[in-house]
Amino acid sequence: MPKRKKVVDYQDPSWYFNRELSWLDFNWRVLHEAQDPRTPLLERAKFLSITTTNLDEFVSKRVGGLKQQVTAGVTKLTVDGRTPQQQLAEISQVIRRMVTEQSACLLQDVLPQLAGHGVHLLEYDALTAAQQDLLRERFERQIFPMLTPLIVDPGHPFPFLSNLSLSLGVFVRDPDSGETLFARVKVPENYPRWVPLSEPYHYVPLEQMIARNLERLFPGMDILEAQPFRVTRKADPDQVPDVADDLLELISEELRERRRAEIVRLEVASSMPAAMREEIAANLNLEPEDVYEINGPLDQGDLMAFLGLDLPDLKDPVWTPIAPPRLAILDAPPPKAKKKKKRKKSKRPRDIFEVIRQGDLLVHHPYESFGDSVQRFILSAVQDPNVLAIKQTVYRTAHDSPIIQGLIEAAEAGKQVAVLVELKARFDEARNIEWARKLRQAGAHVAYGVIGLKTHTKTTLVVREEADGIRCYAHIGTGNYHFKTAEIYTDLGLLTCRPDICADLADLFNFLTGYSRQQEYRRLLVAPLNMRERFLGFIADEVAHQQAGREGHVIAKMNQLEDPAIIRALYQASQAGVRIDLVVRGICRLRPGVPGLSDNIRVVSILGRFLEHERIYYFRNGGDERFYFGSADWMVRNLDQRVEAVTPIDDPRLREDLRQMLTVMLTDNRQAWDLGADGTYVQRRPAEGTAPRGTQAVFMERTRQEAAVG
Repeated sequence: MPKRKKVVDYQDPSWYFNRELSWLDFNWRVLHEAQDPRTPLLERAKFLSITTTNLDEFVSKRVGGLKQQVTAGVTKLTVDGRTPQQQLAEISQVIRRMVTEQSACLLQDVLPQLAGHGVHLLEYDALTAAQQDLLRERFERQIFPMLTPLIVDPGHPFPFLSNLSLSLGVFVRDPDSGETLFARVKVPENYPRWVPLSEPYHYVPLEQMIARNLERLFPGMDILEAQPFRVTRKADPDQVPDVADDLLELISEELRERRRAEIVRLEVASSMPAAMREEIAANLNLEPEDVYEINGPLDQGDLMAFLGLDLPDLKDPVWTPIAPPRLAILDAPPPKAKKKKKRKKSKRPRDIFEVIRQGDLLVHHPYESFGDSVQRFILSAVQDPNVLAIKQTVYRTAHDSPIIQGLIEAAEAGKQVAVLVELKARFDEARNIEWARKLRQAGAHVAYGVIGLKTHTKTTLVVREEADGIRCYAHIGTGNYHFKTAEIYTDLGLLTCRPDICADLADLFNFLTGYSRQQEYRRLLVAPLNMRERFLGFIADEVAHQQAGREGHVIAKMNQLEDPAIIRALYQASQAGVRIDLVVRGICRLRPGVPGLSDNIRVVSILGRFLEHERIYYFRNGGDERFYFGSADWMVRNLDQRVEAVTPIDDPRLREDLRQMLTVMLTDNRQAWDLGADGTYVQRRPAEGTAPRGTQAVFMERTRQEAAVG
């Protein structure tokens, strides 16, 4: 009798990693970059900073949300079989180990090595008397006027503590009554955290400078103890009520309320006495598990400041993004005519629109310049008298964005400008509100998205009048219209004037700004309308091809993978023999390499000097390959709760570019980490005698070479 195929229970919790713990695994890999001696010294300080800021956001959003579930009595299990309370307990253990290792890396490794290069972060008590005198004088002139000591007693309630602000807890004693009181002094946020001394590259923490001069704040009192502490407040829920008449005002009000959100974490110096710790925790209604001891400076996110030091030997080599060769030619001088020959008419494109008409253009940031490509495209549309309309989605952008300023100028000049501003882009709400108001004042049509959904797609549509009629041009990308993050995030963008893509984008903008009920799109995958269905269909097609004797192969590169339906489809494809290669930077709930379940799946994570941010999808499709990229990860929120757009790539040249990108990532032996079936990540190392091939170094070198060839 034929052997019966084993039936797999895809609901089995053991087949899924926990989302929160998987994210913490990602932050371990970030911390490893700080611990890795191959990383330049000041870059190691940078990664310590990123480890802290990542944890701040995680605790605010994820721990805060889990605590809210516990308070509400939620007992529903996650797909991996955990309750909110179980997750909180495991998260707490992991974070405590992480901050212990982080502080050890800083105090025992990074700072001593920096000192060997003349960079000193000193303890105040280790300064000479002359140095302390200079700091005392500076404290008197610059710091003292900003400080407001707040005592706690029956007539003075415990003061409000703003999110992630650094404070000093102070015990003072009245020498007359002998009474000991607690006071709080907020460390100013508008003064450098690392106070420079007169000696080059010598610094002292601002909180220590304040702590050693407290007698000016409490004259006549005995200063018994002064220790730093810091609180983290819960972030707002992702979903914002959509019943308000004015969403702009609703978001503004929520920003004001965020300051007073529930406190979910208290960080204290390890040197803080138990009595002070208990005093603070009791006044904040916190349990012991909410308190975290930190050895060394609190808020190591401020270590990012050291990356600004003029010490190039301690940093990664400077990378300046390069203009794509097809666009660099626009700025090149015209060729000189040869003597005694009639000068031929130049075939050089006149503008970026002509370049796009000659063929689709793929740009890869930060290797290729955002300013010379995407930003140039939009600002050219602003200035071009033949452009009639510009439509764009804005999720995150810079406070001094030349793109948004350009859209304002276009609206003031009479062009039709329509901008979808996502007011619910977490932590960028205030900036987006301000831009939305300025755009409206300039006469732009400003919309705030579709009820119940965040608009996360990165798209621009330009309508231009040309000699042969109206033509549309489009940009579809994986990253935000943010010229600063475009220098540190790896992203892709497509510039095209293909009628089918542009028509789909026109329909998408009508869906975003009007009352369109568009459900079908010619080429684009649009969430939450058809993207989930199409991706699941593509995976099913690979199964069918494999069963028909044609090799099935899926390659997907994204930031996060956590959607259970997609994971189940990948498991089923693996069981059918389909080869699946996944490049997932952060959260991955899929368990690869499990016999009988995911033998044919491998998961790679890549970390480096740039934040990996592209989303690329490849399906072999029996040889008739499918290539896509866009704004969406394989997460529930991207597929069901956000407006996303993923575009097909048909041009053979661009397909080959994407194929090479994926090949480089999958063969990386320097920045890649392999995820095992047990949940551990192992970093690849070059074999002895083999040159390192880090993904980002390869792309930088290729971009240089392509620019040199022209």
